[in-house]
Amino acid sequence: MKTYYEFFAGGGMARAGLGSEWQCLLANDISEKKASSYKENWGDDDLVVGDIFNINLKDIKGHADLAWGSFPCQDLSLAGGGAGLKGTRSGAFWGFWKIIQGLNIQGRKPPIIVLENVYGALTSHGGKDFEDISKAVASEGYVVGAMVIDAVHFLPQSRPRLFIVAVDSTMSIPDSTATATATPAWHPYALIRAYNMLPSSVKKSWRWWSLPTPSSQMLTLDEIIEAKPKGVEWHSASETQKILSMMTDVNLRKVMTAQAAGRLKVGTIYKRTRLGIQRAEVRFDGIAGCLRTPSGGSSRQTIMVVDGPKIRTRLLSPREAARLMGLSDTYLLPKRYNDAYHLVGDGVAVPVVAHIAQHLLNPIISTQGTLSVPNFVKG
Repeated sequence: MKTYYEFFAGGGMARAGLGSEWQCLLANDISEKKASSYKENWGDDDLVVGDIFNINLKDIKGHADLAWGSFPCQDLSLAGGGAGLKGTRSGAFWGFWKIIQGLNIQGRKPPIIVLENVYGALTSHGGKDFEDISKAVASEGYVVGAMVIDAVHFLPQSRPRLFIVAVDSTMSIPDSTATATATPAWHPYALIRAYNMLPSSVKKSWRWWSLPTPSSQMLTLDEIIEAKPKGVEWHSASETQKILSMMTDVNLRKVMTAQAAGRLKVGTIYKRTRLGIQRAEVRFDGIAGCLRTPSGGSSRQTIMVVDGPKIRTRLLSPREAARLMGLSDTYLLPKRYNDAYHLVGDGVAVPVVAHIAQHLLNPIISTQGTLSVPNFVKG
């Protein structure tokens, strides 16, 4: 069985995407609340709760095939403070990398590493942070490449994320997993520009990873909305009217078009300040905006449900947010709204992980044969 470590595990969404073909040897997160959800859904046999900088190599069992690290994005995000990898949150990458270096010294480095973060990681500090990550990875004997994958290919949520994939340079790489040059589907201009800024030593270790385009038909936002939502209340008629009064004529016409559709239509509402005036903008294209952690009211998505003349509004429910991340309805969510929304908004989209595993990780591993045996060394 293929094995892995899941760092910055949150509620175990990478684990959900990897599925039963993969065995988790260690999961780590600093948040007690997220760890509580992890325990509820996956148990705690392999869970280590605490700061990644404090993890001892003796706590890390075996020799895993994969290390997954969805490290904190706040300091790399376009909406963040711009501290980058020097920040107290996104700087946790260096704690992760210290572990990889330690495992390498012990002869236990994972043959494959996947790092996941926000799109802004490509441009943070003028591309210097992306360069530092790439240089660190290459220096430990990996070939490295990156892709930008939007969850919208799989789910009704616009959520572009950067995935950096590193493979031990001694491993053979199947032709199906990489291309000679960048491809538009997975390598946008920002990534190509970031690559061009890398030093030649790193470029020699670069690979343009490639995946097939998803073929399955995804659900629309209309289909994932709960008829009887739990954890949220419908707005009063006056609250809904206030939202409508904040709309321009263009957005009001969108509502009228939805009313004339002859079926239930679900839209997402975003409040923005235009020329000093707060406006409500709505879209009915079946796609939700990117889920974000609820640091304030504006980060919580409001939906508008239109059924003929009837118009209702409310916040997105926790279960709906979980569905937008590809979690099954059997996944247990925290009881408090903010805790649930924070858990899923901070996670990685489950079907994206599954797609990477099926078309990149599994083919690479199967080409090598059996990579590792979880012998549970003591350090």
